[in-house]
Amino acid sequence: MSPVPHSPDSPSGPDAPSLALSGGNVPGHAGRQPAYTLHGGGAGEMPILLAVPHAGRAYPEALLGDLREAGQASVRLEDRFVDILARGVAEATGVDLLLAHAPRAMIDLNRAPEDVDWGMVERMPGERVAGASRGVLSPRARSGLGLIPRRLPGIGELWRRSLRREEVEARIAQVHAPYHAALAQRLAEIRARWGVALLVDLHSMPPLQARPGQTSAEIVIGDRFGASCHGAVIAATFAHFARCGRAAAHNRPYAGGYVLDRHAAPRRGIHALQVEIDRTCYLDAQMRTPSAGVDVLVEQLAGLVRVQAAAVMELARPRGAEEGGEDWPLAAQ
Repeated sequence: MSPVPHSPDSPSGPDAPSLALSGGNVPGHAGRQPAYTLHGGGAGEMPILLAVPHAGRAYPEALLGDLREAGQASVRLEDRFVDILARGVAEATGVDLLLAHAPRAMIDLNRAPEDVDWGMVERMPGERVAGASRGVLSPRARSGLGLIPRRLPGIGELWRRSLRREEVEARIAQVHAPYHAALAQRLAEIRARWGVALLVDLHSMPPLQARPGQTSAEIVIGDRFGASCHGAVIAATFAHFARCGRAAAHNRPYAGGYVLDRHAAPRRGIHALQVEIDRTCYLDAQMRTPSAGVDVLVEQLAGLVRVQAAAVMELARPRGAEEGGEDWPLAAQ
């Protein structure tokens, strides 16, 4: 099955964000394909930015040709159609929305630029051993899911050829750097307007294995074990999912990644959490196409951001407070 083509068109409907700004570039894509689109003008109805880094489906033909199992690998790497949920939430609530169009197979926006498995990159002239003088591989790169995914269980090696160094550098410069610059700028703008900002980094996951006698979680909330978000927002999040009848877990097996590490700064009024959603909640049995569960989940997620907005507003810094000041104790954790 071929990846579904992606259109960067903005959400439709009477409550859709009124402004869309695109940036970056998907290397190798026919025509001008931005790496991301930011919907909303920074004047959203809530101090929340909803971001979707792993649902991009703008696949260059050359990239698909380089993948050994293009149809299977692309579907498994994607947070399949979670952008549909995010668009629905943005339409319903007016929150700002950042959507990545570059596919995760090309570059993983939830990894640090240093998380490169240099063993999949051609040696430079003078290098005796692949990866020599390039530094020790990070745990994420060793796992096969570094900045550029290398392998998946059941598939093995993903690529037919090694990458050239300039390809890696182009993906970082044209996709990774612009996406994170836009994310940081919009969070700063939201905080400047509201005195506080909350990043909700939306992902999806395969079904979790339930322990004997227990129900598997449909939602996993990650906050880097308390480092990226105030506990009051996390408590409000879990209370909301409990009211919805959704079983939720905290930080296990997903605590959040580079996005939260880079952008969360609770002591400066910028909070961030990751939300992982079981794909069976909104996709068909093969986890390939949207199901009737989309509408229910959109309604529940829209309710979630409203609850989170109320909680995070209680943490707002006083207007004019100095950067890094201590006059807003509820926002520090």
